[in-house]
Amino acid sequence: MRRKCVVTGGAGFIGSHLVDLLLQKGFEVHVIDNLRGGTLSNLNNHSRNPNFVFHKLDILNLESDSEIFYKADYVFHLAGIGDIVPSIESPDLYFNVNVQGTIKVLEASRFSEVKKFVYAASSSCYGITEGSTREDAQISPEHPYALSKYLGEQCAFHWQLVYGLSVNSICIFNAYGLRVKTTGSYGAVFGVFMKQKLEGKPLTIVGDGKQARDFVYVTDVARAFLMAAQADVSGERFNVGAGSPQSINKLVDLIKGEKIYIPKRPGEPNITHADISKIHHMLGWLPEVSFEDGVDIMLDNLEDWATAPLWDPVKIQDATKTWFKFMTKRVEL
Repeated sequence: MRRKCVVTGGAGFIGSHLVDLLLQKGFEVHVIDNLRGGTLSNLNNHSRNPNFVFHKLDILNLESDSEIFYKADYVFHLAGIGDIVPSIESPDLYFNVNVQGTIKVLEASRFSEVKKFVYAASSSCYGITEGSTREDAQISPEHPYALSKYLGEQCAFHWQLVYGLSVNSICIFNAYGLRVKTTGSYGAVFGVFMKQKLEGKPLTIVGDGKQARDFVYVTDVARAFLMAAQADVSGERFNVGAGSPQSINKLVDLIKGEKIYIPKRPGEPNITHADISKIHHMLGWLPEVSFEDGVDIMLDNLEDWATAPLWDPVKIQDATKTWFKFMTKRVEL
């Protein structure tokens, strides 16, 4: 029998790769997306696949008895809004979508008695960390985006506690890869660097470039979601990173381009480092794509960033004014 999945935010960066994987594995996949952050071009390869159904819908408009969820085995909840600066400017919007929207999806999942609900959590909930971070590390959100994602996760676990909905959470560190977000506000370093490389412009390095991030390739993230759904465990948060932080300077060396340095931003960790021993031991997951191979894949597809915004120091300074205004105060407290 065909198995059914629902992927919210399935037209987005990570969601679309998860859809690719699920269809490859023979699932019937229903995607819910309002197309404000994602794009149908991420799903074009599936438009004629009889196992693929797209629903243009805002999760805030979901009804608890939505037929989309009827007889679904797994629900993967990736819909939401990201980026740090907009969350500082409009925290109410973030809590509405990332918390209330999550509740809408939880209720639809509960009503249809889905087998497993997998939540897309953010490693930003850990705040500024030093060294390897385990799932039981202190929670210390530095900005509204991080807090809203953490509260959404807590709602999901609460629905398991009260209503018996089986839940696991994937705590994503620094995901990168093809289709990484390039629209909207200034954000992910890969989207910024790829466009600058394509246009022959200097790569804008924040601070001294020695800061390190636990970059994990997007197809590895997608595998983690599926494994968390199929596992016989529930009520667990799983860190998903490569477990091997890479410096921004190393990334720049791999991309090969002229460099320009811009001021370090307050409230950003010097390192993100996922302890992935839990997901390895409990689910058998390990990353398969090396950092070097992942960067090569992106460079081989550099033209994908032809329509992405081009950032320079002046534009970045303007886009991060709010960040510096409020996060400097936060650090000083």
